[in-house]
Amino acid sequence: MKQLNVIFPFLRWFALVNRGTLKADFMAGITGAIIVLPQGVAFATIAGLPPEYGLYTAMVTPIVAALFGSSHHLVSGPTTAISIVVFASISHHAHPGTPQFISMTLTLTLLAGVYQLAFGLARLGTLVNFVSHTVVVGFTAGAAILIATSQMKHILGVEIPKGESFLHTWVDIFQRVGDANIFLVLVAGVTLMSAVLIKKKFPKAPHLLIGLIAGSVLALLLKNFTDSIRLIGAIPAHLPPLSMPDISIKTIRMLAPEAFAVALLGLIEAVSISRAVATKSNQQIQPSQEFIGQGMSNIVGSFFSSYAGSGSFTRSGINYSAGARTPMSAIFAALLLMAIVLLIAPLTAYLPVAAMGGVILIVAYKLIDFHHVKQILQHSKSETSILLVTFFSTLLLELEFAIYLGVLLSIVLFLGKTSTPHIPTLSIDSADKDRKLINIEKKPVSQCPQLKIIRIDMSVYFGSINYIQTRINQIIENEHIYHILIVASGINFIDLSGAEVLVIENERLKKRGGGLYFIGLKSTVYEFAAKTCFIKKIGSDHFFDHKKDAISAIYKRLDKTICSTCNALIFKECQ
Repeated sequence: MKQLNVIFPFLRWFALVNRGTLKADFMAGITGAIIVLPQGVAFATIAGLPPEYGLYTAMVTPIVAALFGSSHHLVSGPTTAISIVVFASISHHAHPGTPQFISMTLTLTLLAGVYQLAFGLARLGTLVNFVSHTVVVGFTAGAAILIATSQMKHILGVEIPKGESFLHTWVDIFQRVGDANIFLVLVAGVTLMSAVLIKKKFPKAPHLLIGLIAGSVLALLLKNFTDSIRLIGAIPAHLPPLSMPDISIKTIRMLAPEAFAVALLGLIEAVSISRAVATKSNQQIQPSQEFIGQGMSNIVGSFFSSYAGSGSFTRSGINYSAGARTPMSAIFAALLLMAIVLLIAPLTAYLPVAAMGGVILIVAYKLIDFHHVKQILQHSKSETSILLVTFFSTLLLELEFAIYLGVLLSIVLFLGKTSTPHIPTLSIDSADKDRKLINIEKKPVSQCPQLKIIRIDMSVYFGSINYIQTRINQIIENEHIYHILIVASGINFIDLSGAEVLVIENERLKKRGGGLYFIGLKSTVYEFAAKTCFIKKIGSDHFFDHKKDAISAIYKRLDKTICSTCNALIFKECQ
């Protein structure tokens, strides 16, 4: 059964399904289907694909991700950030909306899914922990502005040359703003204002859908005054058709780098969102299983006319708020969307492109996480650097490069923090009846002139060992103390490089009549230390479980001539 649960993870939560959960999940699914209808069309437009491809993605991706993922509330499907990366990746090779563009998008989706599945099977889910969420915040904020920029030509009705950079596009917009089509501006404005007002007055209503309807009605009324209002056209009223990605070696080589960026962004999005929702639902998320779910959904989706998807923060949050209990809610949302599309697909023929532009502006605005941006700018210089670098790279450089740069910077800063662990000096608090060790910075207690007690609050590995070695050298050379007791309760692991340097430092101290001593090593760290002969090289008599035993043993090795003139008398043995 355990092996079956690994292969078919849906068996774990399927046992939770009953009449009550099915009812709650079905109601949440209705809400999800109504919300994703206008979003799917909008996201496909952003990706440079025909509108139906956004809906196909919202039909296929959520089902597969729900069956093979780990989150009970994550709803996968088309997302804004992924859509704009897809457009940026494929538009260099093919014209948006053409059969070649669609074929290459499906190949990109397949490759991204393969990357994600490989990461999941290799159990690399913990790697997401090393990537700051600020990368996603900065990228999505930059993507939001790019998305809004891309829609200005549809809202204003002005010609913008294809392939223009962000800055050049805005220069063109300001130069041609006098030629704006007032009818298109009215349609987009009414769509936007209607959606905003509905959201404010009736928060639970499908405001984007209502906004689109309002814009479409206005376009029909203006039809007698102008023929410049372009319509999206009818969406095929059928389920996702089978498709075949282009798996030629040439295409795979061409798209492999971009696919890696899509895969990376999708995984960061999905795991971040599932964790955020899990903090409310008290569910334990398995990042590696989530990788597998996202990978499977993109691989399967590429053969059913779906482009790359990921977890949606909006739909996942609403799914949880609507009372969803199990992943069946995401499956219901996909199935209900299929039914809705079969019934109302012909009505999309009346949707104006300008109205869709108004909806996309709202979607773009919601992408910017103003709360977290303000928090980052106020409280963290390192996170601010990640935010600004990712944000401006998104606007001014290639999108996939912006993702890589943000991820690389967050990892570099993480390594920078872990390479300089906090190493406080400790001593006995004589005023405390339990005689506990206390940080001398918090309370100025006396210290032993022959025994230095320090605590290492981070792992001892190749990145941090130089900093730790420098601190030990300072104690030896500046304070002339040759017995050093390390409180190791905060050390999660010691790698071979770290162990080798600690052995060298112990030998140096031994030559001066001292040594390195350890107290409170975690069992896993002790086991590794024993296997690598670290304990044997330093000496098992240098390792202790309790403070009392350590001090008693080390005291016997101290220079008694110094003890005879010492006034600190901080240990019981000194009495």
